[in-house]
Amino acid sequence: MATTAIESPKQSTVRDAFGNVLAFFILVLIGVLAFSIRLFSVIKYESVIHEFDPYFNYRVTQFLTKNGIYEFWNWFDDRTWYPLGRVIGGTVYPGLTLTAGTMWWILNSLNIPLSVETVCVFTAPVFSANAAWATFFLTKEVKGTGAGLTAAALLAMVPSYISRSVAGSYDNEAVAIFALIFTFYLYVKTLNTGSLFYATLNAIAYFYMVCSWGGYTFIINLIPMHVLLCIATGRYSSRLYIAYAPLVVLGTLLAALVPVVGFNAVMTSEHFASFLVFIILHVVALVYYIKGILSPKMFKVAVTLIVSVGLAVCCAVVAVLVALVASSPTKGWSGRSLSLLDPTYASKYIPIIASVSEHQPPTWPSYFMDINVLAFLVPAGIVACFFPLSDASSFVVLYIVTSVYFSGVMVRLMLVLAPAACILSGIALSESFAAFTRSIKFQLFGASESSRIDPGDVSGKPGDSSSGNNEVDSNAAKIDKNEVSVKERPSKKNKKKEEKAKEPVEKAAKVAKKARNEKRLLVLPMEASLVSLILLVLLCGFYVVHCVWAAAEAYSAPSIVLTSHTHDGVHVFDDFREAYAWLSHNTDVDDKVASWWDYGYQTTAMANRTVIVDNNTWNNTHIATVGTAMSSPEKAAWDIFNSLDVKYVLVVFGGLVGYPSDDINKFLWMVRIGGGVFPHIKEPDYLRDGQYRIDAQATPTMLNSLMYKLSYYRFVETDGKGFDRVRRTEIGKKHFKLSHFEEAFTSHHWMVRIYKLKSPKNRIRGKSKKSKLKTSPSSKTRAARKRNPWN
Repeated sequence: MATTAIESPKQSTVRDAFGNVLAFFILVLIGVLAFSIRLFSVIKYESVIHEFDPYFNYRVTQFLTKNGIYEFWNWFDDRTWYPLGRVIGGTVYPGLTLTAGTMWWILNSLNIPLSVETVCVFTAPVFSANAAWATFFLTKEVKGTGAGLTAAALLAMVPSYISRSVAGSYDNEAVAIFALIFTFYLYVKTLNTGSLFYATLNAIAYFYMVCSWGGYTFIINLIPMHVLLCIATGRYSSRLYIAYAPLVVLGTLLAALVPVVGFNAVMTSEHFASFLVFIILHVVALVYYIKGILSPKMFKVAVTLIVSVGLAVCCAVVAVLVALVASSPTKGWSGRSLSLLDPTYASKYIPIIASVSEHQPPTWPSYFMDINVLAFLVPAGIVACFFPLSDASSFVVLYIVTSVYFSGVMVRLMLVLAPAACILSGIALSESFAAFTRSIKFQLFGASESSRIDPGDVSGKPGDSSSGNNEVDSNAAKIDKNEVSVKERPSKKNKKKEEKAKEPVEKAAKVAKKARNEKRLLVLPMEASLVSLILLVLLCGFYVVHCVWAAAEAYSAPSIVLTSHTHDGVHVFDDFREAYAWLSHNTDVDDKVASWWDYGYQTTAMANRTVIVDNNTWNNTHIATVGTAMSSPEKAAWDIFNSLDVKYVLVVFGGLVGYPSDDINKFLWMVRIGGGVFPHIKEPDYLRDGQYRIDAQATPTMLNSLMYKLSYYRFVETDGKGFDRVRRTEIGKKHFKLSHFEEAFTSHHWMVRIYKLKSPKNRIRGKSKKSKLKTSPSSKTRAARKRNPWN
């Protein structure tokens, strides 16, 4: 009989210690990788805040560090949404601001004098390292350390996450993705251990997620779905109860403490699923408890009673919930939630949501751009989760299924898909590497070496895929030991004992032999294993190259400073900061600036001027008013802006340099949003045969709109033709004058244009209405000749 080598406990302890140290250093390197790959924006450009929303977060953080937490909660900002204003403390998710403010306070307490802007710029890269480590812990709970390290390395580089966490991307998702993954880890950890300590930490992590991002509703719906799945498949246990019940009770109480959430934690439809599953869980728990203390006959009677009472309670709760949401036209759902459940809802009823580019459905190439080869590894990871299927692996499978659906509805939610894709891809790669290397090891060293085991592995987790083989090997080891002990005994006195002892030995030997034969059948040929390993390494190398390119080129450029690569070299367009600096130095502090809502946060933060609307988009009527003004003729637009006490109007124009995200391309959304509130604005009036045109075939309504005039005023002077490089056509109206607005500033590349409202004409006092009516025909004809034919 072949002997099996067993490691001593001392050797096993040394090997485990070495493995833990090695895993620790690998995790440190993964954190360094996650941080450094996001610094291309600072290295190539400068340390500056990116995009639009981060400027508001930066402004709020400045206020927090300067005035303290109590002033922050009570801050009424009168520089936004004039004349309404905004209560910042009650309308913002404070997690990001409080996190960065705490980091700044700690650094300054340690005499590290970093500015608030610097801390804000590097907050996202720091938390990307935290997210990678949280991914390691989550995946380790599902499939072991190897899969955890692989998943953490994949998440550190995945382009979808890089796009929202580069240095300078100071947005809520910078810390929210870490909070999302860490909450899932603590939930799975509680499922595996049944520890009330981890359940409490899970509720606290959920509270941090609620503070950080409105996407917390994904957590409070995904976890109840998993609990319901476990109950339906007969996997209920006390660990499941401990993992879920404290989260609902304590998590909901903590979530209600966040001002922006408040009673929405118990009054909106996004949270009702968690309460219904909470009731079902207690009914099931009561059934299992009664089953253990009653006889089968009494148990049937008790179950009938409990199920009847449970159904009655559920019906009563549902009736109460229906009564609560019946008065709401959206049945208690928010507009964004309804857009996820019905992708056509926003385009039909809420154009302000549909107008945001990140709320559009993604294209197929965007999946390859954002998760790359992970899209092909995810199916293999799903299959690996079923061998064996555990509560943790079923949760990961449910996570990927739901995130794939939501990412297909809204491109912004590719960010939620990325962690799930990295976890399953890490599992797939780890299992594949383990299978191929095991085959090569078996071919090179034979069965004796392949059967070498570690006692620590034998006592591993029941969910480990290698536990069955370890048990067989340990049985074989016991066989050999029993054989030796039997042979040492005297044969005459112990014949009967020897015969009895040989029977289980022979049985175990047959089992071990059968297991080794099955193991041989699972071994792949040497050539196939080597080729597969090389292909996997090449696949990982391609993923790394793509991620580095995406971090360096696709997602590193700040939107406020644009660059263009031509045969003449690199051209830098710094028109936005040029325009905001002009506003800051050449206008009064109390002047009001009107623009489309995209530029509200930047105007307030960089120019320190009052705006009419901004990126918060909480008041659709106010935004529709600005959209109506931009869509109206010059005189009507002047009346609207003058009623809002506006002094300057800012428009973004890309026709000269080819910048496609300008206001002309957004103009139809202004028309739709304005027309949704003011019916006299009709989209067909701005289209010629259903086509959006700005050339000579454009409609008179389009040519006379304020947006057209402010964008193309004096544009013909640039090349003599008025050729728009974005729309690739000559404009329809080339020579015209403005009667109610005057040009105040145009940036170097014509990307930002600022106009000032002309003062109203002085009224002549003492002049009666009759004298105004008594005008000669000749004066009327002279006035008609002087009137601008385009008005």
